[in-house]
Amino acid sequence: MRVDELDTPVPVIDLDRVEHNLAKMQAYCDLHGLKLRPHIKTHKLPAFARRQLELGAVGITCQKIGEARVMAEAGCADILLTYPVVGATKVAPLAEVAARTRLTVALDNAVALETVARAAHLAGTEIGVLVEFDSGDGRCGVQSADEALELARRAHGNGPLAFRGFMTYPHGPRTAPFLAAARPLFEAAGIPVETVSIGGTPGCWDAHLVEGATELRVGTYIYHDRATVGAGVAAPEDCALHVHATVVSRPTATRAVIDAGSKTLSSDRVAAAVGEGYGHILEYPDAVITRLNEEHGVVDLSDCDTRPAIGERIRILPNHVCVVSNLHDAVVVGRNGTVVDTWPVAARGCTR
Repeated sequence: MRVDELDTPVPVIDLDRVEHNLAKMQAYCDLHGLKLRPHIKTHKLPAFARRQLELGAVGITCQKIGEARVMAEAGCADILLTYPVVGATKVAPLAEVAARTRLTVALDNAVALETVARAAHLAGTEIGVLVEFDSGDGRCGVQSADEALELARRAHGNGPLAFRGFMTYPHGPRTAPFLAAARPLFEAAGIPVETVSIGGTPGCWDAHLVEGATELRVGTYIYHDRATVGAGVAAPEDCALHVHATVVSRPTATRAVIDAGSKTLSSDRVAAAVGEGYGHILEYPDAVITRLNEEHGVVDLSDCDTRPAIGERIRILPNHVCVVSNLHDAVVVGRNGTVVDTWPVAARGCTR
């Protein structure tokens, strides 16, 4: 079957572009002596995780325990969990994953540390710990090297816990100052720092400039999207996933309605300098997807020299491709306009 014969709406992945993106990032990390640990929350597909490992990644990154479980069952032998794991209900699921793979968990507080410790005891195996620090994003992360040292002391030599280093997202203006402050403190305490894990895709090509960084976590790079193109880290021809949709109505001369709404496209926006609306229509670059309802996408055609007809198929570059992956039960993979296969998105919906 040809891709343009598929029913819509449907996300379609170009396997050749994926391979190009994976190889390019691995080559960059190899050149600069960085370990690559891809984040699978973008694709959620075991086949792509295995391919990333085949190309040289040291392991993978997951955001939730459910994602890690899927990937551990698929044979991923080294997993970093980068979301805070807090509370009694997390202990057994985390222990289950730890029993299947070499597991490391990033955290920034003592409650999370105790949760991980309980899981390690239950699993009867070691779980690594990275202390997350805030490098300028203002989300999770300890605020000082002293706080990091206190958590590291609690983890270091604490039964089946193993302090392994630091983690931050994204690497920002406070990354270097934090590492400079932490290094002498940890040396004086006799606590080795094995890993300094930084991310993500928008600043990926500058990762080698972060002094002390040992590992790069990136996710969106496998597909790229409107945001990463807008950030200047990818070109349009690098984008590997597009949502194929159909024009189902033309109520006025300047308005179209497509069969891709909020159940299909991300509601995330991009910076005004990058563009307007809820995705970029390749065939009509001056069109703007101005509104999403559940099943409807409303498109403003006012600035278009040519305009689509009812029944016409279009391709949309998503603003944020990770969300699109999570919205679909399956994705179509293809080459040169021909369908190769349909893959279930195995780790979609893993919110816990």
